[in-house]
Amino acid sequence: MESTSLPKKPHAVCIPLPFQSHINAMLKLAKILYFRGFHVTFVNTEFNHQKVLNTRGPDSLNGLPDFRFESIPDGLPPCDINASQEIIPLCMAVKNNFLDPFRKIIAKLNEESDKSGISRVTCIVADAFLAFPLDVAEELGIPGVVLWTMSAAFLMMTLHCQHLIENGVIPLKDRSNPSKDYLNTPVDLIPGVRDIRLRDLPSYFFIGDNPSEHFAVSQLQTVSKASAIIIQTFDALESEVLEAMKSQLLPPVYAIGPLQLLLQEISNNQYLNSVGFNLWKEDEECLNWLDSKQPNSVIYINFGSLVALTSEKLIEFAWGVANSKHPFLWIIRSNLVSGEAAIMPPEFIKETADRGMISGWCPQEQVLCHSSIGGFLTHSGWNSTVDTICGGVPIISWPFFADQQSNCRYSCAHWGIGIEMDHEFKRDEVEGLVRELMEGERAKELKKKATQWKESAVESIKPGGSSYKNLNRIVEVLVK
Repeated sequence: MESTSLPKKPHAVCIPLPFQSHINAMLKLAKILYFRGFHVTFVNTEFNHQKVLNTRGPDSLNGLPDFRFESIPDGLPPCDINASQEIIPLCMAVKNNFLDPFRKIIAKLNEESDKSGISRVTCIVADAFLAFPLDVAEELGIPGVVLWTMSAAFLMMTLHCQHLIENGVIPLKDRSNPSKDYLNTPVDLIPGVRDIRLRDLPSYFFIGDNPSEHFAVSQLQTVSKASAIIIQTFDALESEVLEAMKSQLLPPVYAIGPLQLLLQEISNNQYLNSVGFNLWKEDEECLNWLDSKQPNSVIYINFGSLVALTSEKLIEFAWGVANSKHPFLWIIRSNLVSGEAAIMPPEFIKETADRGMISGWCPQEQVLCHSSIGGFLTHSGWNSTVDTICGGVPIISWPFFADQQSNCRYSCAHWGIGIEMDHEFKRDEVEGLVRELMEGERAKELKKKATQWKESAVESIKPGGSSYKNLNRIVEVLVK
């Protein structure tokens, strides 16, 4: 990717939703804008800022001229810096507490610009779930662009929440114990989104009596104020829904992804790689362990930064994986199990000592691009979905909440790269699916599809590709 020399250096303030996957996507975009000639200020919460300093050290937030980190208070009671903040209170804090501190950050940056020679803030790039930055951009008369860090299909689903309510699809008629047949009811009311079931809709559609009042839905009601919407996807992957968006009352939509592939195109980007914001310390020793394994032989297991299992499910997963006899790399966070330590049975450790590695966290993009990885057992968060497409790795999908059911459906039914696993599984099902993913004709079909999508993703970010051209367009929007 070639850098762009701008006549006057613009100043972009980037602010993600304060969760790991959203931070990851926004930081990638911020680095790309930095390379394209922007001064970047990246805004996080004080809690996350300190967590990174504790985990990665100060060098992770320093080292780039004209790329700085600022932090704002979240207004929540203090908690253990080694713990994870609870989702619902943090979302409410985002909605109620962030506007004034964010205004003060912008004012400070503009005041400092007169002394430092750095440009005043010329544009704001905010997570699409953050409504308040668009208000600030409007007040200042500067472009306010939003980054949607999930799929285009999931955005379209969320935007059509009220439409589904009016048509009696949601809320569920019986939320206490809906049958599988009921949850498999087809939903065909969302433009560009086809072949989905009730179970594939956003999980927050099924919470409370009025889904339109949920944080995620209500925050998106102001997205029409945005100068543009960036989606972390690429045209070929979601062509139908992206085409359907053109007929919606939305700002211009630009599919720019996969962001990590755009970053990789930057020559000599080691200095960009030095800037990181992982809330968990990465164990790179697993890459050396993978080096010792045969190509396509290892199944990688990771349920992301927020999913919490019961101890019973952890045990079923463990013995299913062990009984498959395949080598595995398993990421087990300290808080993976709800309310207690994630402890594996000693018998499992002994049984798999020669073919398994357990780590607390890892550089996932590098892992999924490693030649020894043959499959991925995943919760199907969007970042993980994009990572697996970039690696050309097929999946077993065990979705949990939010957009994961939607991503699972698209991966398995639309893109042909995965196998869906029932939420109420037993170890025999885990064993069987691991074998199906890693062995035989089905495994070859899944790998072929995964490889094709990887090639399509690479094509999109090359000069002339859809994401490459959309990136040029969004830079034009931001410097107006």
